[in-house]
Amino acid sequence: MAVRSTLSKLKEKERETRKNLIIDAAINLFARKPFKNVSMRDIAAEAGISPASIYRYFSDRDDLFVAALYREGKDISGNLERLVRENGDLSIEKIAAVFVDYLLDHDNFFQMMTHFMMDSGISQESLQRFNAAERQLLSVFDDIFRKMGVRENVRLVSHAFFASLNGIMITFRKYPGRSDEEVRRHVHRIARLLAGIFKKGAL
Repeated sequence: MAVRSTLSKLKEKERETRKNLIIDAAINLFARKPFKNVSMRDIAAEAGISPASIYRYFSDRDDLFVAALYREGKDISGNLERLVRENGDLSIEKIAAVFVDYLLDHDNFFQMMTHFMMDSGISQESLQRFNAAERQLLSVFDDIFRKMGVRENVRLVSHAFFASLNGIMITFRKYPGRSDEEVRRHVHRIARLLAGIFKKGAL
């Protein structure tokens, strides 16, 4: 019985490893090409598996995209939630810094999201799952703004904050003539300024 249980756990671990490899390959491709120009065959080739094998894990490209979004969104949401738990009254400036750092350190994911926002075209079912994954992240912002005293239109405020941070990244992520470290410092300065504006608006 113990042997069977161990084998089952190993198979599940192997399956999760393969799923993550496929997701990594998909993110790499979605970062380089518009969403509509990426096929399951392309992703299979990037992952180094047969096109038939990829369908053992994901039903279609939309399913795979949402799985990638969910995995990365869960990662950043988990980081933010952990910081809030460990630090109590975590400042909105710190939240902004952690968020932009995540996007700077996960550039392929950020580029994937940028391509998607410009030209999505996923199915209605997948769009609903996409929205659910996005709400998971926005709920962390909601909690922070409520603690800051925002009582009305909390989700709209979170949307504005989320969009503003992404706008900073789009504008300055590849700023000409600056090193990666200079870009990071500049993005942090603007993110702090932005967080301060939101803080004043909440009071």
